[in-house]
Amino acid sequence: MGQLEGKTAVVTGGSSGIGLATAMRLADEGAYVFVTGRRAAELDAAVTTIGSDRSTGVVGDIAKLGDLDRLYTAVRTRGSGLDVLVANAAVGSFVTLEQTTEEHFDQTFGINVRGTLFTVQKALPLLNDGASVVLTGSTAADRGMEAFGAYSASKAAVRSFARTWSNELKGRGIRFNVVSPAWIETPGGTAAFGDEETAQAIKEQVASTVPKGRMGQPEEAAAVIAFLASEQSSYVVGNNLYVDGGTNQV
Repeated sequence: MGQLEGKTAVVTGGSSGIGLATAMRLADEGAYVFVTGRRAAELDAAVTTIGSDRSTGVVGDIAKLGDLDRLYTAVRTRGSGLDVLVANAAVGSFVTLEQTTEEHFDQTFGINVRGTLFTVQKALPLLNDGASVVLTGSTAADRGMEAFGAYSASKAAVRSFARTWSNELKGRGIRFNVVSPAWIETPGGTAAFGDEETAQAIKEQVASTVPKGRMGQPEEAAAVIAFLASEQSSYVVGNNLYVDGGTNQV
């Protein structure tokens, strides 16, 4: 039996990258997984990959509260409550302070901060006592990366949420933790770097700075999230676990 046998989980932003790898890992551990994504075709492909007998896809944007309501209506219909919530959906792009527009700021904070808050708030009536909530942060929250100011600030807010909510929900035994990846090979990360040739050059340069000597894989982040989702981490609360190949630690 897997560590999450019989559990019900939600993974937002589960169509690709870390979200998809996480949904697959949670399903492999025995959970039934609801996954969200903004693009129906990609979400359908993700459900096929995970297994249609182990997952349900709900198209939606976490920045839209009506979409979150539809997600949790689907979860409620299953009748088992919610044991694991992975608030993973996020956006990010390289924009300097000088280049930042109102639209860029609103999109970044609308999804990464507002969307994460309401993803968790609207799950509260469904979360079973003792549930685990994992928020996807970023090592960027701790670093002064040029042209990544709005994104980094939004992920610092996510880190703060985990601390506050751990205190607010401790009476129900609901645990909040953050996983902060860096330099993971994902489609979203590649797109943020620009065209494929530029992205490859940046990846090679990045890999040379990572103590591990390479970029990470989505499955490596998913393994840490699965640990936090399970009873293996029952005494881990309000923490921030780095999945960064040593970048922020060495």
